[in-house]
Amino acid sequence: MSSSSSTDKEKLSTEKLSAEIVTVEYVAPSPSVAVDHKKVLRKLDLRLMPSVCLLYLFCALDRSNITNAEVAGMGTDLHFTGVQFNLCVALTLSGLLPGVTYYLCAWYPKFAQAKRIGLMYSGVSIAGGFGGLLAYIIQDKMDGLGGLAGWCWIFLCEGLMTVVIAVILFFSMYDYPENATFLTDAERAWLLETLKLDSAAGSKKFKRKFIVQAIKEPKAYLFASLFFLSAIPGASFSTFLPTIINGMGFSSTNAQILTLPPHVAGCITTLFVSYLSDKKHFRGPLILALCPVAILGYALLISTRTLAAQYLGSVLVLAGLVPCVATQLSWMGGNFAGLLKRAVVIGMVLGFGNIGGIIAAFIYRQQDSPRYTLGHTICISSLSLFYVMCIVAIVTLHMLNKRKIAQCERDGLTLADEDTFAELGDRSPLYRYTI
Repeated sequence: MSSSSSTDKEKLSTEKLSAEIVTVEYVAPSPSVAVDHKKVLRKLDLRLMPSVCLLYLFCALDRSNITNAEVAGMGTDLHFTGVQFNLCVALTLSGLLPGVTYYLCAWYPKFAQAKRIGLMYSGVSIAGGFGGLLAYIIQDKMDGLGGLAGWCWIFLCEGLMTVVIAVILFFSMYDYPENATFLTDAERAWLLETLKLDSAAGSKKFKRKFIVQAIKEPKAYLFASLFFLSAIPGASFSTFLPTIINGMGFSSTNAQILTLPPHVAGCITTLFVSYLSDKKHFRGPLILALCPVAILGYALLISTRTLAAQYLGSVLVLAGLVPCVATQLSWMGGNFAGLLKRAVVIGMVLGFGNIGGIIAAFIYRQQDSPRYTLGHTICISSLSLFYVMCIVAIVTLHMLNKRKIAQCERDGLTLADEDTFAELGDRSPLYRYTI
């Protein structure tokens, strides 16, 4: 490489490190590798996103269909009393979300993660709306078929689809970028170089100390508390929405259909906010903007008695809540470096957050029908505390970035020194946190 190109690279490195928020979008490819990075991302989207979205869509569908079945008469037929239905709901948390979040963070650079995770997580909204429509059709057309009630066919039809899709995807999904045969050698080299730069050359080795680093990482517990607080309304409202709408006075069949508009609103806002998050290179401020929308929705559900205002409240809840959770996933997944540490942290954060999901299963009780004031109050309280913790996270990450910038300026560190700090992961002075 010529001396002029080396000087340009060092200048680029110095300029890059002076930024508060580092993204690889501004890093020019190596002179020896002419790659259109947008083409590479399109290839990743075509090969990875359909499988991930389909998998999570049906996972979300299987979680949400229990309340569709309840509205269709399951509770009456099985003589549920007390919290028996809530116990059934609690048994539907799964481990797929940590896996697909880690999977996408392992393939996509920071500047491209929010859109993809947002697209994947919008499957929650699509599943909720599509699930209600599908449950309506099944309940209307198959009730009594083969001697089974309509709610039985809801479980059988939707569950069978998931099993078939899971078997197909087991043989068709790619594992890591190193094995991406659909990329050219130059494209694969660019992607691996970009991911390395994106994580400040964080180590890919499997060492026990990286697990210890994850367990001792204070930021992991900060993000865990955020996910825990958002999981309570996030898991409860989408799951119990058919029951909530049914309690407003709509018939069981109409309640299934009317779950569609709130979920569509959640899907649209999630896709828009995810796109904006990647374009503007920040996460937390968007969460702060959307969280009050969900809080307003809960306030309408609690304080109003008119049907239109209550239904509008349900639309606002999902329009504000779903993008908050989706953006939070990319915020968390992109702020930890080193493959093993990131995997452990994602498992810790989402595992702890699932405790919030268990709580969510018990806050909408049969005895609180039809207004479910207790459940709405717990959710609005949880979101209010979530809002405060989000501000704490933004301030914390901002201060950590300032310290790292000061250290780099003091010690004269540039990206050329990244391998020296590889085993520090996101603790490297060269790594910048996304706000």
